Amino acid sequence: MIFEQVESYGLAHYSYIVGDGGEAVIIDPRRDVGVYVERARQNDMQIVSVLETHRNEDVLVGSVELQRLTGAEIWRAESQLDYGYGEPVEEGDTWQVGQLKIEAISTPGHTPGAFSYLLFDAEGQPWIIFTGDALFAGDVGRVDFLGESKIPEMAGQLYDSVFDKILPLGDGVMVCPAHGSGSACGADIAERRITTVGLEKKVNPRLQHSDRASFVRDVGQVLKKPPYFTRMEEYNKEGAPPLSEIPPPRACSVAEFARELARDDTIVVDVRSELEFASSHVPGSLFLFKGGLEDFGGLFIPLDRKVLLVDSGGYPGDPVTRLYRMGFDDITGYLRGGTFEWQNAGQPVQSTDSVSVQDLCRRLDGAEPSHLLDIREEEELAEQGAIEGAHHIPIAEIRDRMNEIPTDDPLYIFCGSGRRSMVAASLLQKASFDNAAVVLGGIQGWSSAACPIVDAG
Repeated sequence: MIFEQVESYGLAHYSYIVGDGGEAVIIDPRRDVGVYVERARQNDMQIVSVLETHRNEDVLVGSVELQRLTGAEIWRAESQLDYGYGEPVEEGDTWQVGQLKIEAISTPGHTPGAFSYLLFDAEGQPWIIFTGDALFAGDVGRVDFLGESKIPEMAGQLYDSVFDKILPLGDGVMVCPAHGSGSACGADIAERRITTVGLEKKVNPRLQHSDRASFVRDVGQVLKKPPYFTRMEEYNKEGAPPLSEIPPPRACSVAEFARELARDDTIVVDVRSELEFASSHVPGSLFLFKGGLEDFGGLFIPLDRKVLLVDSGGYPGDPVTRLYRMGFDDITGYLRGGTFEWQNAGQPVQSTDSVSVQDLCRRLDGAEPSHLLDIREEEELAEQGAIEGAHHIPIAEIRDRMNEIPTDDPLYIFCGSGRRSMVAASLLQKASFDNAAVVLGGIQGWSSAACPIVDAG
């Protein structure tokens, strides 16, 4: 027998392999499906079925590619949508995998036609529930994808799904969700990769409500929706183009890179460290540190642009794969040799000023003319405190609120560590702001008397 959780880092997406008796089932596969084919081969198993819990909004699903490679049947949720592949799942459908049985359970709420899949052990006892985006560790799925007016209806459906169908399965049943901490599909997902019904009943704040109405009020939030989600919804309804059909990014010489850069339909994405970027980068580059590629790439890479990548030297394989998972397929090329070759060829470069948090505090207390831009989230301000006198714009809103940002005196951009500030600085530089500097260091080092930390809770 095989049971394995496969994590797609950055997106915090979980997919699953369940196999027994020479057969395997894949639940919510990601776009790059090689891991499932290899695991099945290693265990002498044939992938016979692919089960989807819902139409994913944040990651491309690899069901069609898996079917092409293995001949597996695809069973999909959301039967109300006009899909281009697979067969619709119905309540009570079952699949036999060796001695194991899987049963489909309708659990709408996050999306209208979502399903969970209950795995029974060889003795016929409920063992694991694959909940998709209905129930997470420490949270439940967001309910705002159909618009604010539909939130009460969707939240009510989710209450019924969780409280009437999942929780009664028994405290010992394992819960395997489709996402972990950091996913945009939930507001406060905990760090537990796998949990149980009993543990969630005890510690999940969303499950502490005694009635439907209070649950609906609690979960009825409008959350951030990156622009690429809309494209994911369409791709995942039609079936994502196979990666094997996408031309790989080519290694560009400096001259080739410069020619591509001159086009109006391109964007340069620099995935090096923030210190490397600050020191020297291709003018107009968008800085996206590797750990934030999904969070900020989904927000700031325009859907209609060809992508040129800059890394520290060779082929940026991991960033390419991660962008493919979000549907950014038009990655034209990468700069061979990185910025070292770019500079040696005499091409223009930009740099980004930076200042330590301690130095900035001294400058502020010395009454130097300046502006402070705090790009932390509201939750961070409530937890860590706000900086008196700072202008607050969450980083996700920077591009739409640039008219609020002063262009005269030095502008110091502050976040928790400096990484997000470098992302914001690259956006401002691209928009011709020449007064921005990044504050390196977090709130823990803040000691300005002129701009003290105040309670924002």
